[in-house]
Amino acid sequence: MPLYTYKAIDAHGKAVLGRAEAVNLFDLEQRLARMGLDLVTGAPTAQKSRLVGGVRIRRHDLINFCYQLEQMTSAGVPIVEGLADLRDSVENLRFREIIGGLVEAIEGGKSLSQALAEYPEVFGRVFTSLVRSGEQTGRLPEVLKSLTESLKWEDELVAQTKKLMMYPAFVGVAVLAVTFFLMIYLVPQMAGFIRNMGQDIPLQTQILIAVSGFFVDWWWAILAAPFVLWFAVRWAARADPRVEFLIDDLKLRLPLVGPILRKIILSRFASSFAMMYASGITVLDAIRSTEDIVGNKPMQSALAAVGQAIAEGRNLTGAFQDVGLFPPLVIRMLRVGEATGALDSALLNVSYFYNREVREAIGRLQAMIEPAMTLILGAILGWVMLSVLGPVYDSISKMKF
Repeated sequence: MPLYTYKAIDAHGKAVLGRAEAVNLFDLEQRLARMGLDLVTGAPTAQKSRLVGGVRIRRHDLINFCYQLEQMTSAGVPIVEGLADLRDSVENLRFREIIGGLVEAIEGGKSLSQALAEYPEVFGRVFTSLVRSGEQTGRLPEVLKSLTESLKWEDELVAQTKKLMMYPAFVGVAVLAVTFFLMIYLVPQMAGFIRNMGQDIPLQTQILIAVSGFFVDWWWAILAAPFVLWFAVRWAARADPRVEFLIDDLKLRLPLVGPILRKIILSRFASSFAMMYASGITVLDAIRSTEDIVGNKPMQSALAAVGQAIAEGRNLTGAFQDVGLFPPLVIRMLRVGEATGALDSALLNVSYFYNREVREAIGRLQAMIEPAMTLILGAILGWVMLSVLGPVYDSISKMKF
């Protein structure tokens, strides 16, 4: 279907620019009318991709989508009517276009999950699978509620991570700026004064002068090195899956950060697996789906091995225990859930425990980072002052009055 760029007017008379798929200009006008827009001009583009450019779909938009749709389906409102109401209330024009496409697809005879599958860049495979399971089991409102809670948790986790990184990033920039000022401006001036005193220069002062000279000569390389390293690592990871595997494995082994990342991955796995299992998705399908959402190659490999072992007849607990990457708590809860038939409840307990552990660990790490960064800045300033003032003090102490 051709992609059109258009200019339209909304109900308040405001000009709106955007892109939408349509058979022809008449079809484009009808689609925009259903979105509450009046077409002014429209023309086909050479691009064929759906939803090129524009504002991205935020997680907050998806949370509102799931919550409002869950409320409407619970109240018995038909899906098409519920989506139409959502489309009219959404402010994000790109998301409004998507919801309009969902309405058209459902009116054309498709189910909600089939309509969602046409937008994989917005609704992932796990999202679509859960909705499909909810449709098949008649538990769509419960599935949408679970998706809402899951998206809220992810949003909270991202907010906590940003909060954790803001202070270190600010202090890190301050430390870097102070270090560059000292090494490029202050130390070279003091070095000339120290050399002119005509006495032996202490070792720590020689080291400081050498470091300052390196900064003066290679300041551009020092600033560019982190960015070059970042892009080089990303390129290597994309070019060679083995490098990506090693990087993800290293992340899990990092001190302080590694254990938190492992708990985040395990919590994401447990909550997603429990949600899919409770929705009626088979164990094998749930494991295959969680491979895509853990976001870590060693964990993905371990889950693939678990799925293969279960397909060959191994029981669930034994398969997870054999790979050796899952801690005793997860294994114990799997064993309890398998024995009682309440696997989803057991895994939700795991998710709750790790969610709490992640919040506490991030709080502890944040409390440790603040004094650590202050100590680093103090150590740099102390080293510079000791190296600069030491020779001056020695020279003054040798003077005879």
